Amino acid sequence: MCASGRFRAGGKFRVNANHKLIDAWLLGLCTGCGDTAKFTVLERVNVRSVRPELLDRLHGNDPGLAAELLQDPVVRRRNRIALDWDDAWRLDTGGSDHLDREVIDVSVRFAARIPVRPVRLIADGCGLPRAEVERLVRDGKLVSAVRLGGRLSGDFTFTLKR
Repeated sequence: MCASGRFRAGGKFRVNANHKLIDAWLLGLCTGCGDTAKFTVLERVNVRSVRPELLDRLHGNDPGLAAELLQDPVVRRRNRIALDWDDAWRLDTGGSDHLDREVIDVSVRFAARIPVRPVRLIADGCGLPRAEVERLVRDGKLVSAVRLGGRLSGDFTFTLKR
């Protein structure tokens, strides 16, 4: 294994049972050298305690399950995984025609729980410098029910007043 430390999900699982205990791994591929890495999903768990639907999804190499597991904080912590969300999101404002209005209300919906800084998302989506967005927040011209200064990974709305 090379020192790249970056992997992409191969979409395959490996399941191994030994008597009444089961282990399961999500297989990943190193982006540097292509070697396979195993990320622990189940470790020495009693087979009877695993839901049959989960076993079916593991045996079927369900890509949806791989996506769910990579977003699970327990799986990420156990395997020391940090997800790379670069270029994984965008804010579609429908063009710049409406950005000159006095007030615009925007609803942001997440298809996946991708952590993003709302200030950066708003700046990119509205074609504004990040410093300008931060100034608008300070001046009360950009308001939201959520704190815009940190990271979010859930739906939110904001109002921009010009």
